[in-house]
Amino acid sequence: MVKFKEKIIITSALPYANGPLHIGHLVEYIQTDIFVRFLRLIDKDIVYCCADDTHGTPIGIKAKELGIKPEQLIARFFKEHQEDFKNFHIKFDSYYTTNSRENKHFSDLIFEKIKKKGLIYKKEIEVTYCENCKRTLPDRYVKGKCPKCNAPDQYGDVCEVCNATYKTVDLIDSYCTICKNKPVRKKSEHYFFKLSALSGFLEKWIKKNKNLQQETKNFVLNWIKQGLEDWNISRDGPYFGFKIPNEENKYYYVWLDAPIGYISSLANYLNNDTKKAEKAWNNSKIIHFIGKDITYFHFLFWPAMLHAADFKLPEDIVVHGFLTVNNEKMSKSRGTFFTAKDFLKKYDAEHLRYYYANVLSKKLADIDLNLNEFKERINNELVGNLGNFCYRITSFVNKNFNGEIKNIDNNKTIINEINNRINKIKDYYNDLNFNAAVNGILQISDIGNKYFQKNEPWALIKKDKKKVQEICALCVNIAKNLNILIQPVLPKFSEELQKQLNLKELKWKDIGFELKNHKIGKEKLLVRKIEESKEELFPLNLKVAKIAEVKDHPNADKLYVIQINLGTEKRQLVAGLKDFYNKEELKNKKIIVVTNLKRAKLRNVESQGMLLAAEDNKGNVGLLTTKSEPGDEVKFGNLKNSNKEISFDNFKKLKITAKNKKVYFNDLELKTDKDTVSYGNIKDGKVC
Repeated sequence: MVKFKEKIIITSALPYANGPLHIGHLVEYIQTDIFVRFLRLIDKDIVYCCADDTHGTPIGIKAKELGIKPEQLIARFFKEHQEDFKNFHIKFDSYYTTNSRENKHFSDLIFEKIKKKGLIYKKEIEVTYCENCKRTLPDRYVKGKCPKCNAPDQYGDVCEVCNATYKTVDLIDSYCTICKNKPVRKKSEHYFFKLSALSGFLEKWIKKNKNLQQETKNFVLNWIKQGLEDWNISRDGPYFGFKIPNEENKYYYVWLDAPIGYISSLANYLNNDTKKAEKAWNNSKIIHFIGKDITYFHFLFWPAMLHAADFKLPEDIVVHGFLTVNNEKMSKSRGTFFTAKDFLKKYDAEHLRYYYANVLSKKLADIDLNLNEFKERINNELVGNLGNFCYRITSFVNKNFNGEIKNIDNNKTIINEINNRINKIKDYYNDLNFNAAVNGILQISDIGNKYFQKNEPWALIKKDKKKVQEICALCVNIAKNLNILIQPVLPKFSEELQKQLNLKELKWKDIGFELKNHKIGKEKLLVRKIEESKEELFPLNLKVAKIAEVKDHPNADKLYVIQINLGTEKRQLVAGLKDFYNKEELKNKKIIVVTNLKRAKLRNVESQGMLLAAEDNKGNVGLLTTKSEPGDEVKFGNLKNSNKEISFDNFKKLKITAKNKKVYFNDLELKTDKDTVSYGNIKDGKVC
């Protein structure tokens, strides 16, 4: 019989089951996993729960687009998400799905409990309805200007700029995100949760809870002060989700059953026993990890629901900020958007775990993945300091003492200094200040490196081999301690080091300097540097050119002879544009030119390059144009243009696409440093 008296239930927010995980998602799962691993190291009883968030209109629409059932779509991403988590060493006790029998049970149970207390009622409201799509538009399928701050292109439930929440009908200049048409208002009866009636309780709970981050408390209390509106917890069909009992075409809003997924995931851990899960939840310490974009739901709706349904509230909700890459929002066009799988094509999973640990603390702050700093930290700190010390000592002991250590150099100064730092590191981990913990670990490794270097054992061994063996024994103990300390951040690094030290299943209680009369295993490099990658070249040299003059080709009815200015030089092009542009339309246009194309004569007139244009499937052509200046370089993301001459046949092999008025190669957008590149009023197609 499992006892839950001292159990801690820890959750991460549920990833949505309609797309792959990216490195922004991984901030939270790595943060939570580090904390869970630390607590297990100090022998706490933990259940780490999570699940795929599987309901809502986006799932239904995405499945319809793909011609599959929603259940097939969520099954696909369930498998993919689990693979990504495994690859980044994120270890759940239960990873489940919100589309489960247990989640339906708890959704109905909580709904009925709240309803019996008179906190759920029905009322007729206006909803946003698309006459073209013939459906009610939920939050994610209507966009417009925020009614509070006027920010454009905001979804129908919450503004990503000012964090205000509102109803879809409140949006200004709204449009359907499916068909882009303007929706209408329509009457519909819905269920509402009396969130406003629990304002006083929520204010008291937030003020009293000393675990919560102060920054988060401040703006949640401000929301309460401004007045909480009752929460619409139902949606009209068609909708992929749980049908509300005794209703024909009404479903639970996804945000009602999604956080309940934490409880149903716990039930999954307990062999699908819902009664045992309810008891366990109410007798455990609960800690949630979330991103700041879902603060409103987790600090207001969720605790209000739990309280109204007589379920235990979380003791802490740890909120992290957004991820930027090189101080900018992740971008496919700049080559800085990495899915979890994309990242592993270039780097090691533990590189990312180490970097995130270096920048994460309990403070609510955005996190920047600076790729240059990332490489420097891995190479100088992880490899040059920590990895180097551990490899250095194991290889020296194997080479000079056949892997054996005996008595330890009783250097009290070194031992006391390290012990003091170890105590602080434990507090840092416990307080979720991982950046300080990692810094403390590096300081201990640095102490070990300096101690080894100062004693010069490679020279001393000729005079006093016994003393050198004692020095090495102290260093092996330092490496053992480092192994335990870094284990939450780098579980695979730690596992390999334990093998080399001929130890296993080390816990925090094993930290100390008592390891002697011991034989270690064979050394092996624990971590490798990130090498300078060869800069990926794009085979074209693309420049902005201004059309100076256009004449008819003397020997061809459909060709123009065009004189262009490339800033530092002038060239002549031959182009088949007569069917699409007259001479006056072309003059002074700023176009994109391939300057490294092999020169060729077209009907006896030399063309010294080629201009680029988009062509749709009906044969309509639109020149690629920009507002940048002649001579400006034009690039796809971070790809460097090549100066090597390219043949027309090789140019034709490149798959450059025109989509939504932008130009792409391998999902990287074509831009100058100053402007985008577009192609006029034709449909999507290819670039030729």
